[in-house]
Amino acid sequence: MKRVALLFNSLVCVLVFSTSLAQPPDDLEGTLIVLNKSGHDATFIDLGSSEIIATLATGRGPHELVMTDDGRWAIGTDYSGGNSLTVFDVENLVVARTIDFSDYPRPHGILLLPGQQEVIVTSEASRTLVIVNFHTGEIIQTIDTGQNGSHMVAVSEDGRVAYTSNGGSNSVSVIDVANGQFVKAIQVPGRPEAITTNKAGDEVWVGSNSNAVVTVINPDDESVIAQWAGFDWPYRILLTDDERYAVVPDLNNNNLRFFDARSKVELGVLDLPGSMPEGVTLYADDRTLFLSLAGQDRVMLIDIESRQILGDYDTGSVPDGIAFSPLELRKTIDYQQ
Repeated sequence: MKRVALLFNSLVCVLVFSTSLAQPPDDLEGTLIVLNKSGHDATFIDLGSSEIIATLATGRGPHELVMTDDGRWAIGTDYSGGNSLTVFDVENLVVARTIDFSDYPRPHGILLLPGQQEVIVTSEASRTLVIVNFHTGEIIQTIDTGQNGSHMVAVSEDGRVAYTSNGGSNSVSVIDVANGQFVKAIQVPGRPEAITTNKAGDEVWVGSNSNAVVTVINPDDESVIAQWAGFDWPYRILLTDDERYAVVPDLNNNNLRFFDARSKVELGVLDLPGSMPEGVTLYADDRTLFLSLAGQDRVMLIDIESRQILGDYDTGSVPDGIAFSPLELRKTIDYQQ
């Protein structure tokens, strides 16, 4: 790996979290789904009323969650003892099916593939990427990641290339999804977990827990584009859909860090004492962020550009994976009643 150039910004703005929060704005529409790791269930929140409208059981230890663009289906990984996928029929507020992953233990990272009929899932214990049709439960393909502890996955927009963070090998695997082949492993700072890529797949953002850094890598020549220090546990990395901003919740430092994804300049830090921030997802406007707080059993609503807290929502026990659906289920429920 080429020489690392650390990027520091002495003018970074630090914002401090207040425990006295206002109600979220009532002009939001849609439904928020949150996986609760200790509750072994999923909380469905109506954004218009801020009320919990359903709680559905999952497999044990649910962690990561993805949502189809139409908001109709959500798929979660049951990582800590579940060894399964839970498929939610969001519109009807039911669990549509549970997909057995006992042959691919500790499923964790999950993303939709183009066409949104299949998901690609990491099996940490078998160092495998699994492609499954979530409507039928059929395993379409498995690909060896070639490395140990493959925890999270990132995929280019065209679905042809995937990247896994391999905490047991201190590496990122490059996977040719189209041909089902492991291409190579890129060595990265110790114990990588959080990972994402831009749409083109020519930038891979990786959070390294042991080295307490987030690094942006060119996966072709393995050069370092940017790197930031001062983390403790950079839990997740999220790029806005227009790739203008990046946000990184730091679980152990109890803060949220904001970056200009284009210029690679850090913009600010939002301190959230005692919150244990974990899962992140975006509202339809691409600028409003939902952040699950595992230490406080709630989700925080944050404006990315102003870095201001807009309100919060109650969840179940130890929330983590999170996803937004544009479907307004409260109206359907009220009408049926």
